[in-house]
Amino acid sequence: MPFYFEDYVLDPGRGELSRGGVPIKVEPKVFDLLVFLVENRDRLVTKDDLIAHVWDGRIVSDSALASAINAARKAIGDSGQEQRLVGTSARKGFRFLGAVTAGRLDARPDEAVNGIAAPSLAIAPPHVPLPRVPLPQVPSIAVLPFQNLSADPEQEYFADGMVEDITTALSHFKSLFVIARNSSFTYKGKTIDIKRVGRELGVRYVLEGSVRKSADHMRLSGQLIESERGTHIWAESFDGCLADVFALQDKITAQVVGAMVPKLDRAEMARATRKPVERLDAYDCFLRGMASIQQWNSRASIEETLRLFYQAIDLDPQFSTPYGMATRCYGALKIQGWLNDQEATVVETRRLAARVSQIGHDDARALSNAGLALVWICRDFEAGEEMVDLALAQNPNLASAWQSRAQVSLYLGKHEEAIEQVSRVLRLSPLDPEIARSHSILAYANLLLHRYDESLKWTALVLSRQPKSHLALRTAMMAHALSGNEDEARRLAARMSQLDPDIRLSRMKDFLPYRRPEDIELLVDALRRAGLPP
Repeated sequence: MPFYFEDYVLDPGRGELSRGGVPIKVEPKVFDLLVFLVENRDRLVTKDDLIAHVWDGRIVSDSALASAINAARKAIGDSGQEQRLVGTSARKGFRFLGAVTAGRLDARPDEAVNGIAAPSLAIAPPHVPLPRVPLPQVPSIAVLPFQNLSADPEQEYFADGMVEDITTALSHFKSLFVIARNSSFTYKGKTIDIKRVGRELGVRYVLEGSVRKSADHMRLSGQLIESERGTHIWAESFDGCLADVFALQDKITAQVVGAMVPKLDRAEMARATRKPVERLDAYDCFLRGMASIQQWNSRASIEETLRLFYQAIDLDPQFSTPYGMATRCYGALKIQGWLNDQEATVVETRRLAARVSQIGHDDARALSNAGLALVWICRDFEAGEEMVDLALAQNPNLASAWQSRAQVSLYLGKHEEAIEQVSRVLRLSPLDPEIARSHSILAYANLLLHRYDESLKWTALVLSRQPKSHLALRTAMMAHALSGNEDEARRLAARMSQLDPDIRLSRMKDFLPYRRPEDIELLVDALRRAGLPP
């Protein structure tokens, strides 16, 4: 007997979950869990109930159970923060909260199944809008079928392939709720009303685009739209040669995702900062923390960001991303020389990174930040590098993960690799508000490769944006010292002493997290030539 709730149909007989007539792919255990919750919606279902009926009494870890609950929620447009359909009672169990009607898909209104009058539920025709679907807590997006503007109908496959690739790439971002391709493609060939799409799919953002082929050239145009108001967030065009069509698809996918996600992040941050403080949940606190990073200009501003991430952790201990961002805050405090207790920070960084490993194994942002912190703060080169590489395996389109990888390469002595990895960052996110971080890595890598003029060029770019950056001032000071311009190096050393009266050569030697002795020797020699106090 099928069950109907909102615009979903859960049919145990067919083993199918669908929405608006479109099947939704669900793992078998997740499907069985949903069925059990719906069938027992009149009571609280305990963990033991689920293990007995869904897993046949086999041993199931808490993390595996939590993962199945999260997957069930995601399949029906719910989340742990919202709990619209699947509610959690702390340390007690779960309950299905939605209004459910039971019946047969093919039953007539006057028929009954097991004594229950069956509803008349034919799938709505295309011109009848589906009911409004509540928005998930996290930013939600649908990639609609791209228009093929070429005269060649054979290019339809390319346009469809681009949508599939972009949808898959976006799905790697754990912070996004991405509508599956099958649902998005129900709008193919139809006149699109963005507001209606947003209501029917339950998404805040819609990406639409077009593909045009001319001779051996291809242009893809895309635009990101906020569905509720119909306002444009971002629009851009991408060009390429069709000589290798598959390489072109990969290139354009990376460019589209890399350019779009930072704009989407900023739109979400702005939305969170407009929300009243008394109504903040874990995700809102996280977004406010992310927004405050752009305002870092003092110790107090970094510590306020750290407080917001800890608040997000307190509100939702299973939300992995704030753990990684907290380690980044400690890294920022260290780079400016503002850590109160180095040993305590190492212990706390290890704790946060271990938590990311436990609950964020699929969270690229958390992994990349925690991995870099293990190297930068704890000098655990192997574990940190492994964690950052895992982040890139999870999401190769995440610019900040490539930034972390470049910084780790720098500390490991792989300077040319670091430069190449920064070039990936700049291709993925050329207008990133944190671009100064990439320029700092390029400045340091060129310094360690004895390219002092090149290092100073990148340092000047950083200082044009962040005149009081301790890192950039140190890099410029060392580049001038090593290139023979010791007067300028000493002038910068004096300026550094004004900003940080406690700066000493001995302290800087402990500060440098480089694995190769020759890199440390070069930097210490530069600091000595600059006249830093012993």
